[in-house]
Amino acid sequence: MRCPFCKEDRDKVVDSRSSDGGRVIRRRRQCLMCKRRFTTYEKIGESFKLYVVKKDNSRVPYDREKIISGIQKACYKRPVSTEQIRQIADKAEENIFRNFDKEVSSAIIGERVMKQLRRVDKVAYIRFASVYRDFRDAGELIKEVSQVITETEPSSRQRLFDW
Repeated sequence: MRCPFCKEDRDKVVDSRSSDGGRVIRRRRQCLMCKRRFTTYEKIGESFKLYVVKKDNSRVPYDREKIISGIQKACYKRPVSTEQIRQIADKAEENIFRNFDKEVSSAIIGERVMKQLRRVDKVAYIRFASVYRDFRDAGELIKEVSQVITETEPSSRQRLFDW
């Protein structure tokens, strides 16, 4: 690796961290000649592509941005930070890449995201589930909301109904 300052190719790695679901490695380096520090990012080469099998059996390449976009829509005007959204996507993506090689169902992706979202914000979870599960009537939605309410502590359950 050439130093961006003095252009020498002698450096040492000071710190390494993985990010983006383990697919990118961030390395902090120090040039042995000029002693200045710089950061490099190494992306793991993908010799394969993961495809998502949609409800209509069509196949599309996996796209992390679609997951983040869906989570952002569910979290609109909710107290969920951008960092939390990224962490939800990271955890779901990590699970998907660990368990699937070539293809994964969109249903499985949705379930992984919902599992993480349910822990962070119940309202955002219901929003995401209502779109993802495509409830056929209000009864299905009410059943899902009831399940969320029953697992919520009694003090916060009361707040749900204080209008």
